[in-house]
Amino acid sequence: MKYMSTRPNAPHRLIALDWMRGLVMVLMALDHASMIYNPGRLAFDSAATYVPGTPLPQAQFLTRWVTHLCAPTFVFLAGTVLALSCQQRSAQGQPQRSIDKDIVVRGLIIASYDLMLAPLLTMHKPVLQVMFAIGMSMVAMAWLRRVPATVLLLTASLWFLLGEAVTTIWWDPALGNPPLWVALAMAVFRSSVVTIIYPVIPWLAVMMLGWVLGRYLAARVESECYPTRLMVISGIVLLSIFFVSRALNGYGNMGLLREDSTWVQWLHVSKYPPSLTFIALELGLMCFLLAAFMVIERRVSPRPNNPFLVFGQTALFFYFIHIPVLAAPAVVFDHFRAGSLAWAFGAAVIGLVALYPICRRYRGYKRAHPGALTRYI
Repeated sequence: MKYMSTRPNAPHRLIALDWMRGLVMVLMALDHASMIYNPGRLAFDSAATYVPGTPLPQAQFLTRWVTHLCAPTFVFLAGTVLALSCQQRSAQGQPQRSIDKDIVVRGLIIASYDLMLAPLLTMHKPVLQVMFAIGMSMVAMAWLRRVPATVLLLTASLWFLLGEAVTTIWWDPALGNPPLWVALAMAVFRSSVVTIIYPVIPWLAVMMLGWVLGRYLAARVESECYPTRLMVISGIVLLSIFFVSRALNGYGNMGLLREDSTWVQWLHVSKYPPSLTFIALELGLMCFLLAAFMVIERRVSPRPNNPFLVFGQTALFFYFIHIPVLAAPAVVFDHFRAGSLAWAFGAAVIGLVALYPICRRYRGYKRAHPGALTRYI
C-alpha cells in the first residue's frame, strides 16, 4: 500500500519507516538462515519449551536475540503503514467500503501464507506464525480503524499490562496445550496437525499501537516533522517497564523468569506468547532506532536504491520469497545441510545479495502497475 506524501516538495516523506522495515528484513534473513544452516540455533523463547538450567551459549543466544526485533517491528509498522494508506486513500475520495474490502482481501492473502503456501514449501503441517498474525490483525483493523486512536492506544496498553493474567487462566506451560481457541487468541499450541506460535490478540495489540502512530503521523503530514522526541520518550518509558518487570522477576514475564543476573538471563524473555517484558524491550529498542532513522533522514539525501530502502519497500514480497532463496543450496546440495553459526551468517549475506535485485525489480513493477494484484503484497 502506498503511503508517501503526494505533495511534490515531499518526495522522501516517511523513508525512515522503510529503512526500519528494511533493517528487520535483514535481521529476519539472518534468523532464518540460522534455522537452515546452524544446528546450534537456540529457540527457547517460551516457558513451554525452555527447561530451566539449559545452557544458553552467548554467541548463539545473541544471534537469536537480535532477531527478536523483527516480528514486533514488522507488525507495528504494518499498522503504521495501514493507517497512512487509509488516510491517503480517504483524502483521494475513495469509498470506505472499497478501502475495507482491500484491507480484508490483503489480510486474508497474507494469513493464507502460513495456512497453505508455507506447508507446501516445507512439506510439513501448517505453522501459524507472523504472517497469520498480521493477516488476521489486518482483517480486524478493517473494523477497528473506525475506533478513536486514543481508545485503541488504551486497549492495546491494557492488554499488555493485563494479558498475562487473562492468558494464564487457560494456559499453563507445564500442563501442555490449552484449548485450540485459546491458542489462536492468546497462547501457543503444538500438535502433529498444527502449530500455533503467533496468537492473534497480542499481535493485534501491537498493530493497534502502530496504527496509532500512523494516525499521529497522518495528522501532521503538512508539518514535515517527524515525532523524534516522542519516539525517544516512548523508548525510555518502554525500556523502563522492561527493566522493572525483569528485575521483579514475576508477573510480566509469562513464566520465563531470570535464573541469575547475567545479561543473557536478563534478555531471555518470552516471545511465545509475547510477554510484557518482550514487547516493552523490543518496541522500546524500535523507538530508539526509528528516532535515529528520522534524524538521519533529515540530514542526508536518501538514495532510492539503498538496500534497506528496497527491502523495506518490498517487505511482504521479501518475506514470501526469502526462505526458498535461502534454502536453495541446502535443497540442491545435501552437504550444506550440516553447518554452523558462521555458515548461517554467510548464507544470510549471500541470500540478501541474491534477493536485492529481485526485490528491486518487483518494486519497479509494482510502481509501474499500481492496479495489479501486486498491490496486495
